[in-house]
Amino acid sequence: MLSILIPIFNFDIRPLVQRLCLLGQNLSVEWEIRCYDDGSEEDWKKKNREIKGLGRVHYQELPQNLGRSRIRNLLAEEAQGDYLLFLDCDSEVPDDAFLYRYAELLRPNTLLYGGRIYQAAPPADPALYFHWLYGSKREAIPAAERRAQPYRSFMTNNFLIPTAIFLQIRFDERLLQYGHEDTLFGMQLEKKGIRIQHLDNPLIHAGLEPVGVFLSKTRQGIQNLAFLYRSGYHIDTRLLRFYKQAERLKLTAILPWVLRVFRPIISRQLFSSKPSLRLFDLYKLSLLLDELQRK
Repeated sequence: MLSILIPIFNFDIRPLVQRLCLLGQNLSVEWEIRCYDDGSEEDWKKKNREIKGLGRVHYQELPQNLGRSRIRNLLAEEAQGDYLLFLDCDSEVPDDAFLYRYAELLRPNTLLYGGRIYQAAPPADPALYFHWLYGSKREAIPAAERRAQPYRSFMTNNFLIPTAIFLQIRFDERLLQYGHEDTLFGMQLEKKGIRIQHLDNPLIHAGLEPVGVFLSKTRQGIQNLAFLYRSGYHIDTRLLRFYKQAERLKLTAILPWVLRVFRPIISRQLFSSKPSLRLFDLYKLSLLLDELQRK
């Protein structure tokens, strides 16, 4: 059996679940969909309760927010399937073969990652443009490119994994807020020698967020990254490579001060109509330097 697992937080899950139910009718394997709400606002829960009437769909509302890692572990623990397909709730299915491609490649020792894409045209709302730009340039990577660095290119928005393998690894529940749970999970997969097969079977990331929210989540992700680095994990990310290069050049004393001075200017540029991803990299480096200097 295939268990499709969707943690929900403040998003209308109805279109995604309805589409998956339609696509599931053509599968040769048994399937279920589990949607657990992780402390959403009441207006969202009222909408999403409609899916309780759909066949093979299990909808639950948790009494309190568990966090991104813990809710995914709970979904896996309660799933009935031999395979788990984790999907982010703010996703759209781009074509009718999405589930079929996964179902045809079920293997007991392999994780399948389908990828992420964004709409081809930028959003009409200018506040959402930066998220769209970043995602389109940095996250929407074809499988052929992802295969060159299979573990570093892994994200948790759209992946299928044998249940037995997932329960050996699980998400680290110390990471309560947004960011880098996929980095750590990918490291654990590599450590255990679990193969990742990269596919061009993406979901559209529909949940674009305003610049201010996106930058706030970026800060949370940097806090998680600093926590993992201080905890002794040998993490290989682009941002940490920048940091280590600054260390080698003995710039970590002066660079935080310089970047802190320019951070408000960079922040204003990211809110502009022509934001720079290179300046965003400096913004993140500034945040990381601050975090790693905290006692």
